[in-house]
Amino acid sequence: MRYVAAYLLAVLGGNNNPTAKNIKKILNSVGIDADDECVNKVISELNGKDVDDVVNSGLSKLACVPAGSAVAAAPATSPAAGEGAPAEEKKEEEKKEESEESDEDMGFGLFD
Repeated sequence: MRYVAAYLLAVLGGNNNPTAKNIKKILNSVGIDADDECVNKVISELNGKDVDDVVNSGLSKLACVPAGSAVAAAPATSPAAGEGAPAEEKKEEEKKEESEESDEDMGFGLFD
């Protein structure tokens, strides 16, 4: 994937036909040692093709990939008026009490 990304970066930079040297230079700039076989594979597959057309053809293939479930997208039901509010207040009060009571330092303190 990094080789394709370097190729696309070269094209975005204005070079419509990047060479192996261009791709290696981009990858080396971020500390990646380029493999000649992978670089040549990317160049041979994309050479002479319009990158915009290649990307657009790939987007149509992604249209059939599910991105989530209908259950997760459904909104949660809200409680009737007055049902959930008192329980929430009690939970907050309990949390405050716990934090005040947890002053024990397990036998040692910061300034001991």
